[in-house]
Amino acid sequence: MRVSSVSSPAPNLDAQLAVALDALLAEQSVTRAAARLRTSPAAMSRTLARLRRVLQDPLLVRAGQAMVPTPRAEELRDEAAAVVRRLEALLTPSGGIDPAAMRRTFTVQAADLVGAALTPGLLGLARRRAPGVSLRVLAEEWEAGPALREGRIDLEIGAIDHVDPETRVEELVTLRMAAGVRAGHPLAEGNLTAAGLAAAEHVAVSRRGRFTGPLDTALASHGLSRKVGAVLPGHLAAMALAAVGDVVCLVPTALPGEPPSPLSDAAHAMGLRLLDIPLPLPPVTIGMAWHPRHTADGGHQWLRAAVRQVLRPSRPE
Repeated sequence: MRVSSVSSPAPNLDAQLAVALDALLAEQSVTRAAARLRTSPAAMSRTLARLRRVLQDPLLVRAGQAMVPTPRAEELRDEAAAVVRRLEALLTPSGGIDPAAMRRTFTVQAADLVGAALTPGLLGLARRRAPGVSLRVLAEEWEAGPALREGRIDLEIGAIDHVDPETRVEELVTLRMAAGVRAGHPLAEGNLTAAGLAAAEHVAVSRRGRFTGPLDTALASHGLSRKVGAVLPGHLAAMALAAVGDVVCLVPTALPGEPPSPLSDAAHAMGLRLLDIPLPLPPVTIGMAWHPRHTADGGHQWLRAAVRQVLRPSRPE
């Protein structure tokens, strides 16, 4: 004879029953338990009847004008209260995070120039407010969407132009491109013209090794073209080359009337002169992208606020 294996039905897992049980056992009164949970005595009586069926015990019984707990109810009283406390902790929104108590390492993916501009400010904020935080900055080696989704990086910071539909993106600052040259460069004398810019030798920046970009399009509209002597993968290397030779590199800088951008700090530290380009170039928007699972996380909220503070400085009073 074959005996079939039949699984027993799952217990009725109802958080409201646990809350009602706690109130009934604490108050030992249907009326007072109903008032505590802001419901009617009739509804609480129905809940007590359901609890009796589920637990197969009367729980509260009449003793004159009062109700007294059964031995089973006495056993359940402390456990019911503990369960409700755990439910409250589980379902209560986070009250934020104390930065001073954080012990976390955040991984940020950014271009070399963005990383150089961001790291000093972030480290300074961490030392003052969140000494347990450390920062890992990675080069732009991954497609940010999968890397964010899989948790390999916490933030992508830079020109965000390739995101998955669920990725959250926040624009931080809009910049313009300037021509960076060493102090003694011939272009540093007088006003820069489109013809003078085209006649100079340039170093381009492209992770994919491209020789042309928006500046070439703008020059072509004036019947001009430039000579690109080298293509480098990062802005810092291009600026280092311009600092010691007669080549022009492009450097992001603040829009007129805006506070100075930390993305220009490296160029100034290398002694480069930043010249206004007399051509309409598209602006560069720097933003940050993150996966939505981190939106409400207190540590990530602190990190994003710190990035805003560093890359979006306020105007001086």
